[in-house]
Amino acid sequence: MRKIGLVGGMSWHSTLEYYRVLNEQVAATRGGHASARVVLESLDFAEIRECQQTGDWRRAGRLLAEAALRCQASGAEVVVICTNLMHRVADEVEAALDVPLLHIADAIADAAHARGWSQVGVLGTSWVAAEDFYVGRLARNGLRVHVPSPDEQTEIDRVIFEELTLGRVEEPSRAAYAEVIGRLRDAGAEAVVLACTEVGLLVRPEDSVLPLLDSADIHAEAAAAFAVAEPAGVS
Repeated sequence: MRKIGLVGGMSWHSTLEYYRVLNEQVAATRGGHASARVVLESLDFAEIRECQQTGDWRRAGRLLAEAALRCQASGAEVVVICTNLMHRVADEVEAALDVPLLHIADAIADAAHARGWSQVGVLGTSWVAAEDFYVGRLARNGLRVHVPSPDEQTEIDRVIFEELTLGRVEEPSRAAYAEVIGRLRDAGAEAVVLACTEVGLLVRPEDSVLPLLDSADIHAEAAAAFAVAEPAGVS
């Protein structure tokens, strides 16, 4: 089984979900006492959050690339960035590595197509909803993407950074997110991407008028599939 490198801690609440799903998927595939071979580099989210707020993406890219290289040095054969937003520096991280980086948007696009969906809504931070590194990558993978309005995005950001990344789940925020999902459906979305890895802590299937594509679960499942697959040339 191939070892997975996780660059996590952004926030640690969703990194827990990655670890759970990885091990559940490996156990389901291999059976018995099988569990995932994982190396985790858990960063100080306060440091990363400062980079986000000041727009210091160069420093953020360096911090994540260094963490990814430590995963590689510990034997990881694939690296996973356990956050949607920090894929803003995925190119820098990928360039530093000799092993593959499993991009979260590619995993989501594959999952959407496998379910027969071509139009998705995106529920994540304002950077994720507005910038090419994420929405553009989904589009290049053949998806039509719908995003919340600027006013809706302000509230989505507030909930993410003032509640979810601090481990708080509030019922009024759940209701507000459900209303946004309804408007994404009205715009034509066939499913909604929970495009912040903490949003799955808030929005449950029963809260949504659309099917959910939980980015944390989908990304972890893709990593588990990589881990248990036989390398090319091995029979």
